[in-house]
Amino acid sequence: MRAPKITPLAIDGLLLIEPRRFGDVRGFFSETYSKPDLLAAGIDIAFVQDNHSLSPLKGTLRGLHFQGPPQAQAKLVRVTRGAALDVAVDIRKGSPTYGRHVTVELSAENWLQLLIPPGFAHGYMTLTPDCELLYKVSAPYAPETEGGLLWRDPALGIDWPLPPAEVTANARDDSYAGFGEFVSPF
Repeated sequence: MRAPKITPLAIDGLLLIEPRRFGDVRGFFSETYSKPDLLAAGIDIAFVQDNHSLSPLKGTLRGLHFQGPPQAQAKLVRVTRGAALDVAVDIRKGSPTYGRHVTVELSAENWLQLLIPPGFAHGYMTLTPDCELLYKVSAPYAPETEGGLLWRDPALGIDWPLPPAEVTANARDDSYAGFGEFVSPF
């Protein structure tokens, strides 16, 4: 099996991973995660948990979330059904790209994955109904270390595909502080 294609993105540490997919009359086969392939590419992350989310409505927003030290998480995110706009915001103090973000469309069709290291706030908006995401994390859920940024804060400059009035978000995601009031734990 050939190694996945790994492409660095505009912010240091963010990687777009394209696993190889092989198809025939039976369907397809893909190694969606291979520790040896990532190690060969210089990526040494010990994932400890897999998460799976289903969002039945187009325009569902989840984020922008992070876990701070000592339970900071790296994430390897992929969409298995539908499509989502995935967003990672650099919240590493001292980083030359602090406060900047990258957006990537992940879909079951394009088969791309986003690798997000610790020090980023992460979120996504579903672009289709019945959207499913699977993602690996490098630390277990630790609510005492979690935090977030207000997803619709104009200071972040994220070009979400829908206006806030058409977005389904929960009260927690709508109540996070804007970037101007944010104090990063990283």
